[in-house]
Order: sequence, then structure tokens, then C-alpha cells
Amino acid sequence: MTITLLITDDHPIVRDGLRGIFTADQGFEVLGEASSGDEAVTLTEKLRPDVVLMDLRMPGSGGVAAIAKLAKLRNPARILVLTTYDTDTDVVPAIEAGATGYLLKDAPREELFRAVRATARGEAVLSPAVADLILGRMRAPAPEPLSRRELEVLTLISRGSTNKEAAKLLFISEATVKTHLVHAYAKLGVKDRAAAVATAFERGLLGS
Repeated sequence: MTITLLITDDHPIVRDGLRGIFTADQGFEVLGEASSGDEAVTLTEKLRPDVVLMDLRMPGSGGVAAIAKLAKLRNPARILVLTTYDTDTDVVPAIEAGATGYLLKDAPREELFRAVRATARGEAVLSPAVADLILGRMRAPAPEPLSRRELEVLTLISRGSTNKEAAKLLFISEATVKTHLVHAYAKLGVKDRAAAVATAFERGLLGS
């Protein structure tokens, strides 16, 4: 049975290379190409491919947003992420959004073929590096939550307050503010206030 594909990547040379690889094998048919997440959603709805090869970082609407939109539309196409990025901030959102598999672009051709076939069957596919990352997250202890006061201090810092200003607003000493920040750094796994604020925003602790 021929597996139909939509190739999504913002680099024409990558799309050309992938099209050449798949059209050379009778088991696959490339129905179209998209250069952005929005275009991928539109073409997936129109062409109804079995599998969408999805890059993540593209101009405009990226891959994760496109995956989420297709999942919300209950589109039957399976999504195989094909990217060069294997960090937590790339892998986890893509999987949570509804990607069936996650493969890196340095995968050999036969591994790519196997991954596409497995994705078409609805089987989860993860490159070894990504599988190790996911397992590492599952085995790691859950981060200790920030206390109410630590969150209040970080919120004020994120809004530009100095330690002295935060202390005045919270009716505590400046030394106590520093203590709360040190504890927050340890819980967030960071070393300074800028990283603490960025990580807290990333985890949704400070809102938008």
C-alpha cells in the first residue's frame, strides 16, 4: 500500500531532497510541499496525506502550532516531526501537541522510511537521542514548587523591581528578598535573576 506524504520545511533544498528520496521508492507518494506551519495545515486539509513530515522552526506559524491545529481539527493525518533540534523545549511541546513521531534530520534513509511506515500505522516513533531525553525527564525527580512568597518576589523582579523595591512592596527586609531569590534559583536550576525569570515564564509560573 502506497503511503502518501506532505513535506513541510522552510528550506527548498531540504524539501527537494526529501521529495527525491521518497519519489524514488514506489512505496511512497509525495502529494505536496509546504514552507510554513499555516500552509501545512491548509494543504493537509486539502490533500489528506497519510503522513505529514513536519519541521518545527519555520517563519510565521511553526511546526508545533500546526500540529496543535491539526489535532484540534481531528485531521486523520499522522505527524512525523523531522528536524535538527532535540532539546526539551522542542521535543516536549511537539509530542504534547499531538505528533506521532520525532526524528532527526541526520537519520539514514532506511531509518526515515521505517519511521514513516510506522507513523502511518499510528505507532510512536522516536529517534534514539529523543527517546533518551524523554526517559531522562521521566526518571528525573519532579522539580520542587516555588513557595507563594518566592513567586511574589519573582513576579516583582520580572516587572523590573530591584531587591530593595520588592522588599518595600512586600513589607520584608532586603535580605529576606535575597534569600527567597536564592531558594528560587535552586528550585529552578538557574544561577541568576534573569535566568530565573525566563525559566519561570517558560514553565508558566508567572503568567504571560
